Parts: sequence; structure tokens; C-alpha cells
Amino acid sequence: MKVEIWSDVVCPFCYIGKRKFENALKDFAHRDEVEVVWHSFELTPDFQPIPGENIHESLAKKKGVSAAEGRRMNDYMANAAQEVGLNYQFDKAIPANTFLAHQLIHLGAHHGKQDATKERLFAAYYTEGQNIGDLDTLVKLGTEVGLDATETREALTAGTYAEAVRLDEYHAQQINVRGVPFFVFEDKYAVSGAQPSELFAEVLEKVYEEFKPATPALVSLADGPACGPEGCD
Repeated sequence: MKVEIWSDVVCPFCYIGKRKFENALKDFAHRDEVEVVWHSFELTPDFQPIPGENIHESLAKKKGVSAAEGRRMNDYMANAAQEVGLNYQFDKAIPANTFLAHQLIHLGAHHGKQDATKERLFAAYYTEGQNIGDLDTLVKLGTEVGLDATETREALTAGTYAEAVRLDEYHAQQINVRGVPFFVFEDKYAVSGAQPSELFAEVLEKVYEEFKPATPALVSLADGPACGPEGCD
């Protein structure tokens, strides 16, 4: 069974959704038959960080609210993350453009380390305050999951996987992905948002039982908290 997931590294619901899906998958009897593929989705492709601007101010500007309201929104997300064992540290978070980070994930996939790379980037951004838009930081994070430092630097500098990122985003447009995380099961069923683990468990069972050939049409099973170009719900 193939599960494809569109997400962005700076989408707070995406890390939460990853955990909720993983919690369902670990209890799924046929988990060894599930292939998980991560796809790129940039919430704000043209984002350029402003030196000295923190994540609360950056969010507030994007949403058109006060910095205090931006902090309140992030506090809400931090509380939601705690429910699945994630310790978001927004005061440490560094606003970043994620285009290079998505390329690193594709490099990780090339070496069979896609999920590990995705997880490392999430943790670096949300819990460690590392700058995932910085080349040197990405090279270091890549080596921590077993990627070669020289290859990583060369690939990111040359944009070796830039087109792969754009293809993921084009595919997202074709299937009408409007917010992330967005899960597609066997090219047939779609689940949008950081749904409860129980729902993911039900979908895994349903799709496994049917296991029909891929079709171009997606059947939406659920919509939930997600992040889009205008921000997070």
C-alpha cells in the first residue's frame, strides 16, 4: 500500500499529522506493506526572512494581526503538539524559506533516508531553533541522518533536486491540494489535515481491504486542521 504525503517543514500541523499517522501505522497489522512517500509543498514559496524578526512577528504579519496574537496562535499550536509528544519551541524557531530543505528531503529519498531526513528537519526547526534555510545547517543535518556532506553541499548548491520539488508542487495543484498535510492512499483516497490517529487507522484498514488499482479521482474522506498559503486553520 502506498501512502503519499504532501507537507511543508514549517507547517506546524504537518509535524503533528506525521506523529498521528505514525501512531496509527505502528498498530497496523500490515505496516510492513506500507510505503510512505513524502512530497514537497511550500506554503510561502516567495518567503524571504527578515533579519531580527521572530516567528511570532512573522506569523502576525502573514495573518494581518498583532504580534501578541501571533504568539497566541503559536502557543495554541505548541499545546496541540504536546498532545502527540512534540515539544514545540517557537521562541527559538527561525523563520526560513523551505525550498532548500525540500531538496534535502529528495536527496534523502535518493539514498533511502527520506523519512529520517524529514523527521530531522522537523525537529531542527520546531524544537532546536536551527535555521533550515541555511546551506551549512542543512549539510550538517544531512550528515546526521547518514548523507555524505560533500554530495549534500554539491546537490543543494547546484539545485540537483529543485525540479523534483517543483514536480511535487505541480502534482499537488493537479489533485487540488489546498492545505497540508495532505495524505493520499493508493492514488484513490485523500485525507486532509492532522486527523486523529483513530481515523488514520480506519483509513489504513479500509484501503488495505479494498486495495484497488490507482484511479485519477480522489475521494475525500476527511478534512481537518491544515496549513495553507494564508496560514494555519
